[in-house]
Amino acid sequence: MTEKRQATLFQALLPILFLIALLTLNVTVFGSDAIGGANQLVLLISAGVAGLVAWQLGYNYEEINDSIVRSISSALPAIIILLTIGSLSGTWLLSGIVPAMIYYGLKILNPVIFLFAAVIVSAIVSLATGSSWSTIATVGIALLGIGQAMNISEGLIAGAIISGAYFGDKISPLSDTTNLAPAMAGTDLFTHIRYMVYTTVPSLIITLIIFLVWGFAMDTTSAQTDSSVVLQAIESKFNLNPLLFIVPALVIFMIVKRVPAAPALLVGALLGGLFAVIFQPDVVRQVSGIEEGYAHASFVAVMNALSTTIHVETDNATINELLTGKGMYGMLNTVWLIICAMIFGGVMESCGLLNRIAMEIIRFAKSTGSLVTSTAATCFFFNVTASDQYMAIAVPGRMYADTYRKRGLKPEVLSRTLEDSGTVTSVLIPWNTCGATQAGVLGVKTALYAPYCFFCIISPLMTMLFAYLNIKIRRLEDKPEHSNT
Repeated sequence: MTEKRQATLFQALLPILFLIALLTLNVTVFGSDAIGGANQLVLLISAGVAGLVAWQLGYNYEEINDSIVRSISSALPAIIILLTIGSLSGTWLLSGIVPAMIYYGLKILNPVIFLFAAVIVSAIVSLATGSSWSTIATVGIALLGIGQAMNISEGLIAGAIISGAYFGDKISPLSDTTNLAPAMAGTDLFTHIRYMVYTTVPSLIITLIIFLVWGFAMDTTSAQTDSSVVLQAIESKFNLNPLLFIVPALVIFMIVKRVPAAPALLVGALLGGLFAVIFQPDVVRQVSGIEEGYAHASFVAVMNALSTTIHVETDNATINELLTGKGMYGMLNTVWLIICAMIFGGVMESCGLLNRIAMEIIRFAKSTGSLVTSTAATCFFFNVTASDQYMAIAVPGRMYADTYRKRGLKPEVLSRTLEDSGTVTSVLIPWNTCGATQAGVLGVKTALYAPYCFFCIISPLMTMLFAYLNIKIRRLEDKPEHSNT
């Protein structure tokens, strides 16, 4: 048996540097189209470089391959949910559910406060469901359509939606990451949530202020005109029956009741198809292209909505783009990106290259502020390299738990840092499972929305600020009633 050696820092960094160099080249050459295939190939080539390093360190192909399989397996639930979301978006368009949400949203929401309201609505739904993914796949899609009809930049809208959705995901006791972080750090769920409030609420307040000021600074003159055109087009095309809202209400209810996301979304997709057949016969005939035999037309239209791209045609080209469903087919490019990213992460994990880099970071963490900053940087690093928010919480959690304890810090300090940096920054990375998924679901490239995800950007900065200023840093010698200093 070949003796396995620990990687040097240069060996551990080599695949990362190679990846960064090629990704930069891709962006330079392909621009926003890099995610269409070039980035996927770069991830695979970089995985090959990491594989060569692993082989040089004494690891054989079977060991590397097993790690790749485990890495891809961990992403399979996300891939299944992603494909289901594609089907849901298609049938909810066909049935008029999303158009009805857009229609009534335009009636109710003023363009000036729309971004502010989008954060609030997304935060409430995500807090209730514990899932940013489900929130973005349901109310997020509708809010994006409303904002586009108001002529607001899609990157800005997506940033507001994601900011609200990740606030709820981060602080809801129903969220899987909210349960994972305290488990890795060694504290209990509700201590973790109460302690997170100190950094999370200020981050949300700053985000809301930014979007509110932004809304008042926008020119909303054209938004009123565009909104009226969209309202007329939707009203003329769809039967806007209030009963359509039964479907999204039922999906949210199921998720609140802890029904797993994939079956809950599948039920929503299938009910969307049923409601399309009942309430939208004209749209069904148009999408299917079959005038005679409604049963035949219904089957074709619903299957197309579930599986492939559909278009509901109006006289306005801009609105036609708004009334487009992607189906499962529209998610395949994102699935491809996720698989390639998990292959790269699996190879890096197989021979300890990620841990080698992370352990080097710990050496420079002397003060509490630098330790928290190092933890946040490590979480972000794992989001970039392992391409998975669970890895970005679990691995640093295991790595830093002993260090925090030796420094006299309570485990909730670590658990809060993991969530403040690992959970929320995942959506900012184009090839991370979260970034790729939300870009695919909303149809907005990560590079477009990331600068406007103010909550996700502010959260890690807030937790670092609190650490450097020694605000609400709990120490092991603190008594319970004075545990906030």
